[in-house]
Amino acid sequence: MSVTIKTEHEIQLMRESGHLLEKVHDGLIPYIKPGITTKELDHIGEEMIRSLGCIPNFLNYGGFPGSFCISLNDEVVHGIPSEEKVIRDGDLVKIDAGLIYKGYHSDAARTYAVGEVSQEARQLMDVTRQSFFEGIKYAKAGNHLNDISKAIGAYAAKYHYGIVRDLVGHGIGTHLHEDPQIPNFPQKRRGVKLIPGMTLAIEPMINLGRPDVVWLDDEWTVVTMDGSLSAHYENTILITDGEPEILTLTK
Repeated sequence: MSVTIKTEHEIQLMRESGHLLEKVHDGLIPYIKPGITTKELDHIGEEMIRSLGCIPNFLNYGGFPGSFCISLNDEVVHGIPSEEKVIRDGDLVKIDAGLIYKGYHSDAARTYAVGEVSQEARQLMDVTRQSFFEGIKYAKAGNHLNDISKAIGAYAAKYHYGIVRDLVGHGIGTHLHEDPQIPNFPQKRRGVKLIPGMTLAIEPMINLGRPDVVWLDDEWTVVTMDGSLSAHYENTILITDGEPEILTLTK
């Protein structure tokens, strides 16, 4: 395993990449409403990324046909934008996006409730988001990767949710996916020791029902095996000498 440690110059580029991605996520919010297709959202988002002088890093990554992964309800991640998928009142919409700024990647995901959603859907969203923040309490130099994984898993487990095991977070930098892999559940090994200059994409994916998932025939879209709702929350963070810095969330 080779975990890259970023220089001060690289950290500044990663910081800018993250801030620009945050702008894109915030800019998309007014469009996430009933009647819009996921393809339209993808197009609007791609235009935003390119208008900032950046490149959508998901587009054609491993053959993925969209600039954004847009997943609805029981779709966990990697939903392909489509004219056939229309967002409706009551949907949980997961938007996973990334961009490249001067050769450096950022990656972040959000889950949005459209209109009126059930109380259990709202709680799933809130717990998934909070599990990220519980995890990064341990994202400090000197700790180990499994300290983050354990904290995410322990928080979600309190609610008896299914913590997806087939998909994990990752390192990030000049490549979208770098070492190390970052599970959202405890491991037997402590994992790598955290060092200032590491940049990580931490992304809890949590199901209302069982943790099991399955890939659809399009070979991208991952859905819950039992048809239950799923939520996703992700940020790119920087390990520092003190508290972690969230590069894709500044407010």
